[in-house]
Amino acid sequence: MVYAYMRQVPSFNNLVTQKNDILAFSHYKNIDIEQEVVEYATKDLPIDERKDFEKFLKSLASDRFTVMVASLSILSTRVDELVKIINCVLSHEVDLWICDIHLLINRYSRMSDVFPVLEEQRKKPKSKIQIGRPKGSKSSSKFDMYHSKIMTMLSRDKTVSAIARTLNVSRSSLKDYIESRELKSLVTSLGRAAEGLEGKEVDNIILICPFEEEAREKVKV
Repeated sequence: MVYAYMRQVPSFNNLVTQKNDILAFSHYKNIDIEQEVVEYATKDLPIDERKDFEKFLKSLASDRFTVMVASLSILSTRVDELVKIINCVLSHEVDLWICDIHLLINRYSRMSDVFPVLEEQRKKPKSKIQIGRPKGSKSSSKFDMYHSKIMTMLSRDKTVSAIARTLNVSRSSLKDYIESRELKSLVTSLGRAAEGLEGKEVDNIILICPFEEEAREKVKV
């Protein structure tokens, strides 16, 4: 299985740009992409809060899997986290392609090739520390637990009213949530990113939302 992995965070290149970069490289290497994985968040979360991403990494159990990313920073902007991710990839014998630098990381990789890339990432300017919530981030919402369902129904052209009825929630509150998260724009971006895959449907994309598990746990309490 060959995955194209992308991450939707306000400070990153949009999904279409990421997908185009991966597609260009995959065509160059004659690698067929079979599935897309998109991780969605309203800010650049630390890996400890990206539980579904960790589950995805751990699900890659053999060298039958290949993961392609547009750049190393898409996986994480933190060097210590990148080390953990690379260790996970190596332990699961997965091929990890970093498209922008044409680097393959797997069990046969030389650390002399990997270390300079990590050092380059470390040297990148750190974002300024902000007081309060980071720009572009959103506070948690009771609708976060329905995120994937909302995305799926939007991708199938369901109206806000129809979605609200299905979820048994307030239409106005749901409308505010969809607009504040720009979910319709995200669905459009996902649809464009899916071009080139068989079927060309948003359903061909695995959507990872790190807020969902946390929201489900809160409901149980």
